Amino acid sequence: MTKRLQISLPDRGYREIQRAARARRMSVTEWVRQALEMACRREPSKSLGKKLEAIRTAARYEFPVSDLEKMLAEIELGYGSSGLA
Repeated sequence: MTKRLQISLPDRGYREIQRAARARRMSVTEWVRQALEMACRREPSKSLGKKLEAIRTAARYEFPVSDLEKMLAEIELGYGSSGLA
């Protein structure tokens, strides 16, 4: 389902958007739609408080971990054997 959005812009602002859309060979409507989608993607999906709480919860756990140098060497070895290097 789609919803209609109507906004008012000063002439100068509309002309700037019109120029930007024309430069990309798209309609003003499509340019605005894409600009809004990009702005929404940049917005954090969760509050800072929820993110910090998740980090604090994870930090309470301890997991067995190998020596860092050994893990890095194993990673490098894996890159060489899979043809990713």
